Amino acid sequence: MIVSLQRKFILISAISIFVVFSGIFLVLVFFSNRQLDRTMDTLADAISFNDGVFPEFDPAQPSQPFPYDNIITEETRFSTRFFTVWVDDAGHITHINIDSVSSISEEQVEGFAQTALSEGTRRGWVSDYRYRVVETDTGSTLVFVNGTMNRSMSGRLLLTAFLVLLGSAFLILALIIIISKRVVHPVAESYEKQKQFITDAGHEIKTPLAIISANTEVLEMVSEPNQWTVSIKNQITRLNGLLKELLSLAKMEEEKPALTMADFNISDAVYDAASPFTTLAETKGKKLTIDVANGLSYHGDEGAIRQLVSILTENAVKYADEDGEIAVKLFTSHNGKETDLEVSNTCKEPPQGDLTKLFDRFYRDDSSRSRSKGEKKGGYGIGLSIAQAIVRSHQSKISCKAENGMMIFTAQLK
Repeated sequence: MIVSLQRKFILISAISIFVVFSGIFLVLVFFSNRQLDRTMDTLADAISFNDGVFPEFDPAQPSQPFPYDNIITEETRFSTRFFTVWVDDAGHITHINIDSVSSISEEQVEGFAQTALSEGTRRGWVSDYRYRVVETDTGSTLVFVNGTMNRSMSGRLLLTAFLVLLGSAFLILALIIIISKRVVHPVAESYEKQKQFITDAGHEIKTPLAIISANTEVLEMVSEPNQWTVSIKNQITRLNGLLKELLSLAKMEEEKPALTMADFNISDAVYDAASPFTTLAETKGKKLTIDVANGLSYHGDEGAIRQLVSILTENAVKYADEDGEIAVKLFTSHNGKETDLEVSNTCKEPPQGDLTKLFDRFYRDDSSRSRSKGEKKGGYGIGLSIAQAIVRSHQSKISCKAENGMMIFTAQLK
């Protein structure tokens, strides 16, 4: 139990760390790209407002038609690589200035200009160049500023941030793994005490029930059976059934339940376990059909699988509509890796809400599964919990769905 809780705690913590740190990194990427665009736009604006050439930096004259924001310094003009293209109103290139860049030809410049104009935006990226389009009286001026160095610097900063976040995540996860056992220990200890109490109480209650049952038999021998003695015997039977189910559930929910795993003919096991309910269904005016594929083999605990079939079939017979139908099927899944056990029953008014709650112990739906309305269904809401525990002990899954007026329980046995 403690190992299972510890794994869940670590998994949830790991997912939370991943989500939080991924969010932080994405925020860093967003603001880094935004700052990069802002820096490049400031350079492009400075050039475009200065007739396509880099302005002379004069710290004594801060009043400029564009914001420097401490981005442009005395050294900026020497480290900035850019070129300028002038086009007329018809979109034809009239002049090119590539004096400040040496790694690009006029043919490439013309291609960059055409790409930028086709984008239809005033700002953007073409390859590693950030461009700015300024309309003039005679056409447009396009300024392209090389952002290779800025992008490289931004990329290195993001890589550093990623490595720091990754290292921090692993460090936090390692600390969580170290303290996880101590964190879940109180919960696991409480759960183990609960299971131990159920086991001890079950064994302790058996003796008084046996005595009451014997005394009731004596009373019926001394005097005629009456409604009181019959009621006592019925309640003893129900309490014995409840104790049996509680002890079975506690056993199946152990960390390593004592199962005898072996290969067996699951087709015969399912048929033998479901067949006795045929008569029970007929006495209730219902019809039970069994459709089992022949010769299927399975590696598991045969006794537990038989109990699983009995629980699901009894549940289906109990809650099927009047004059309804119950079907027990066993077949190989489409992928051939699983053996599917499917038990279904007609149900005009299926339980509402989350059907997975049907597997919770002592859960009872207020409508179709309530003992207080109409027919007394019996049961204590433990059977399906036991069924789920059996399936999980075989490293498999069980599910429930309401479809086309049917309640369908499917155990996918791996």
